[in-house]
Amino acid sequence: MKRWIFLFVITIALGGIVIWRFIVKTADAAQQAKVRDARLKAPSLVDVTQATTREIVHTFVGVGTAEAPLNAKIAARITGRIEYLKLREGDGVHGGPNPDVLVRIDPTQLQAQVGQQQAALAEARSRLAQAVLTQDPTNVNVITQIAQQEAALKSARADANQVKQNYASQVAAAQSAVVDAQGRVDNANAGIANAQSAIRSAQANLDNARTRYNRTLELYNQAFVASQDVDDARTTVSIQQGNLEVAQGQLKAAQSLRDSAVAQRDSAQKQADIAVIKGKADIAAAEAKVDQAVAALQYARSNTAQTGAYKENLAALRAAVQAAQGQLDDYRSQLSETVLVAPMDGVVTARYFDPGSVVTPGQSILVIQDIHKIFVTVPIPEELSRTVTVGKPADVVFDALAGSKFHGVITYVTPASDPMSRQFSARVTLDNPDGVIRPGMFARVSLVSERISNVVVLPREAVQQSKDGPYVVVVGADSVAHRRNVRTGAEDPAGIAILEGIRPGERVVMLSMSPVKDGVQVKINNAGQTGTGSGTIQGDNARNAP
Repeated sequence: MKRWIFLFVITIALGGIVIWRFIVKTADAAQQAKVRDARLKAPSLVDVTQATTREIVHTFVGVGTAEAPLNAKIAARITGRIEYLKLREGDGVHGGPNPDVLVRIDPTQLQAQVGQQQAALAEARSRLAQAVLTQDPTNVNVITQIAQQEAALKSARADANQVKQNYASQVAAAQSAVVDAQGRVDNANAGIANAQSAIRSAQANLDNARTRYNRTLELYNQAFVASQDVDDARTTVSIQQGNLEVAQGQLKAAQSLRDSAVAQRDSAQKQADIAVIKGKADIAAAEAKVDQAVAALQYARSNTAQTGAYKENLAALRAAVQAAQGQLDDYRSQLSETVLVAPMDGVVTARYFDPGSVVTPGQSILVIQDIHKIFVTVPIPEELSRTVTVGKPADVVFDALAGSKFHGVITYVTPASDPMSRQFSARVTLDNPDGVIRPGMFARVSLVSERISNVVVLPREAVQQSKDGPYVVVVGADSVAHRRNVRTGAEDPAGIAILEGIRPGERVVMLSMSPVKDGVQVKINNAGQTGTGSGTIQGDNARNAP
């Protein structure tokens, strides 16, 4: 019985607790709903900024390393032992007309070589002078012999030409005599033919006279004619007989003339043959003399080989003199290389040897750098290659020189980009009269890549994005918010340019506790603290810098 009473009391207590918790939660929910309704009806609390007009400045920041524009490695060109070297790193040197002596190398061996080569040069010149003295008499003798043989050749050729001309004249005369004799033979033959014709005519006349005599005599015997007619016929026979004998005498005379003419022709032909044979013999003899003169001239000219040999000998001796002179100049040049001087004003930045060390050609002994001006080379992105040009100013700071800023200008921009990094290189030149900037220092270079003046600027937080494009929430003088679409432009880290939609001086919501709807009342939380500034765009190399 008591047990059931105890359980009943516990159940009643638990029920009371549950009812109490329900009543408390219901009251809290009602209170929270009341507060939520009050918040919804209360004006939104916002931070605003004022649209201002200013210049947007794009500044590029890159990193690089300080470099000396002139970097001279003082190296030996000969092998030798260093006998003088006092400079240390950091020591200044002077070049110019009277440069500082940096290093001296032991010159003893080279001085001895110079002396030996001077003696060799003197000996070569002596041999050349002796050869020149010997050459002149030989040249004169050879030239004289050649001139004599050339004259003999001309005389022999003239004689040969004269013989040929005489031969032609003699042959022509002999042939003319033969032709003339042949003409007389032909005339004699014609006389013989005429005489023979006269004989035949005389014989015919005689025969006719005899016939008439016989006929007359027969008529006389028959007493038909007188004795006178017989006598006349006999006389006619006698006359015709005389004519025949005269004609026969003329034939013999013509035959004698022909025989004489034939003999003269044969004699003229023999004389012509003799003239041809003798002329040819004379021509052959004259040509033989010409050939002999040619051979003598060739022999005389062959003696010019001696002149060629002398010339070759002289050329060899001159070459020997030139070689000796060149070797002497080389030794003297090497001797001058035993003293190394400063090629420019600068500072010793490295020393690799000490006095007593032996150096070989090409080994660097000192490094001298001119640090009156310093180069800093930085990579430039492709998108800035058109705006970063020679002559633009640049500011440079060095981690090792904290608190110091140096002003320089861009003196060089590579015309082509690196195919691997797709970046250009720009060189900034700095004056360094005090020498505080040392080659190898890490540098940060900042330069203005672009300036856009007189633009309306808002902080980036004030510009919102929607499917219709960028917009802002403008707070009017009555503290009512209005949504307004805008057109944006260039930007920098401190703000973004508003090309359309906002006027300078208007207030724009930058931060709110909850989304601000168009046309709602707002409460400004930061009145009197609005404004924007300028900013800097840093390159990838600056962002990746340590």
